[in-house]
Amino acid sequence: MSIQSLIPKYICDIAPYQGGKPISELAREYKLEESSIVKLASNENPLGMSPKAREVILKSIDEIYRYPDGNAFKLKTAISLKFNLNPDGLIFGNGSNDILELAARTFLKVGDEVIFSQHAFAVYSLVTQAMGAVGVKVPAHNFSHDLTKMFDAITSKTKMIFIANPNNPTGTLIPKNELKGFLSKIPQHIIVVLDEAYDEYLNAEDKSVSFSWLHEFPNLIISRTFSKAYGLAGLRIGFGASNPEIIQFMNRVRQPFNVNSLAQDAAVAALMDDAFVSESKILNNNGKNQLESAFQKLHLEFIPTFGNFISFKVDKAPQVYEALLKAGVIVRPIANYEMPDYLRVSIGLKEENERFIQALETII
Repeated sequence: MSIQSLIPKYICDIAPYQGGKPISELAREYKLEESSIVKLASNENPLGMSPKAREVILKSIDEIYRYPDGNAFKLKTAISLKFNLNPDGLIFGNGSNDILELAARTFLKVGDEVIFSQHAFAVYSLVTQAMGAVGVKVPAHNFSHDLTKMFDAITSKTKMIFIANPNNPTGTLIPKNELKGFLSKIPQHIIVVLDEAYDEYLNAEDKSVSFSWLHEFPNLIISRTFSKAYGLAGLRIGFGASNPEIIQFMNRVRQPFNVNSLAQDAAVAALMDDAFVSESKILNNNGKNQLESAFQKLHLEFIPTFGNFISFKVDKAPQVYEALLKAGVIVRPIANYEMPDYLRVSIGLKEENERFIQALETII
């Protein structure tokens, strides 16, 4: 008897998520010094973490032998005050990926249908498949969500819809009025998960107002993360906001102590460091202009982005990716997003962006 025979086919068929190549792995592979490598593959904040978060972590480390607060009271209070949210409508996860999985575990069963867009975040498909549900991938329009086609894809089996805004890896953004119009048409027995991992990088006119929609759409779950602009990717912490009834059921499947105490304390501090987030956004906008100018100079197509990354088109993308690795620059191949001719580069520090540009110029 094989172990595989004991496992449901829908689990066996899952292709594991592949993250950006770690710096240490590339150093081993090509015998490079880690300090010489530039990683622009995982949409991390090149400024690192908030200084306030660092200070709190150092103070909190002596309490690491104690279990964390399973209800994340301090962080729940801070977020509810910051965003004017009902504390009972908040849930915390081991990164926002955990929120996506908790939503799937709470509401999906074998055979349910889940709608998401082509070129959308890979985790939507993974959490759907892990529950034995059926993913319904709707063709994108200009690399963005086609909300009309997504609505038309609804059937009697539809249980959940995932939307990323801005979307990763394409960086596209759905205008607020279009998104709200879409939500207003969705039957309330269908859960809509709105993934807003990159909202902090948006300019004022584009920023989400979805928290104010929660009272209007009781089937809406909003996920946010501290991994991007807040710079806490290694601590793995995110949160979800919804109506309290949904949250109480999601908490029934949530693992106890799923968010560690350092992550909770650091998130409270980072949440209050508006100056750091502002600095991160300015750096990102400058870096975006730097990279876009380089792509234009090199006559490379790219997708205008609202995130902290840019996907660009290049001949022989796999070979260019490997050549960049040999030059000590890590970017992200996105063939698994049905974009085989594209690579995604995170926006880094000015000198990191320049290192990438110089390597790319040499390669192509």
